[in-house]
Formats: sequence, C-alpha cells, structure tokens
Amino acid sequence: MSLRKNSEIDSIQGNEGAKVKQYFHPHNTLNGINYSLAQFILESGKKSKFHKMKSSEIYYVLEGSGILHINDELHHLEKDDSVHVPPNSKQFIENVRANDLKFLCIVEPAWKTSDEVLLE
Repeated sequence: MSLRKNSEIDSIQGNEGAKVKQYFHPHNTLNGINYSLAQFILESGKKSKFHKMKSSEIYYVLEGSGILHINDELHHLEKDDSVHVPPNSKQFIENVRANDLKFLCIVEPAWKTSDEVLLE
C-alpha cells in the first residue's frame, strides 16, 4: 500500500501553467500502477497552455468552475463534474471565476514529459 498525504506533497509549477501536486505515479507508488493522479490549481483568470497528451485523461473538478477546450469542443465544468479527454486531443482549460479552479487529473498510461506536446 502507498499512502500520500496532501499536506506532505509539495506543489510545483507545471508546464501547462497550473500548480501541480503529483499524488500517485508509478515512480512513487509501491503497487505498480500504470496511471498517475495529480491535483491542479489554476488561479482566477488563468488558463493552461495549449497542449496535447499521448495518454488518456480524466478531469474531475473539486472546486470552482472552468471551460475545458478539447479540439473544437467547449465543456463548461463545475464542482463535481468530470470529463474524459481522449489521447492526442488538442486541449487547454481556463478558469472563468473569481476563485481558484481545483481539479484532479488521472492520466493513463501515467504522465511523462515525452508524452506531452506544448502547442503554443
């Protein structure tokens, strides 16, 4: 079993423009998982960088609301909403409210630098 406490995980500034806490990833988990789970915080009025991932992703909104752009589609997300982002989709998310947008992202197979391409 692997236990990760939020209070013990440092935030980093992610390539996509959000603060990131990496909870689970094959490199920090003892049970050999093939996915990663991270928390993202995007400040009011900010948006992530336009990018695409080779991996499949699921976003789950914990707090706030935003607009997720996937290829030519817009998805208005609120607290407790979730959405699947297919592999190789061109995407970015923007915070459209006065408070922080906080969401989880599950990536399968697990996120790695070489699987992410910035498009800006």
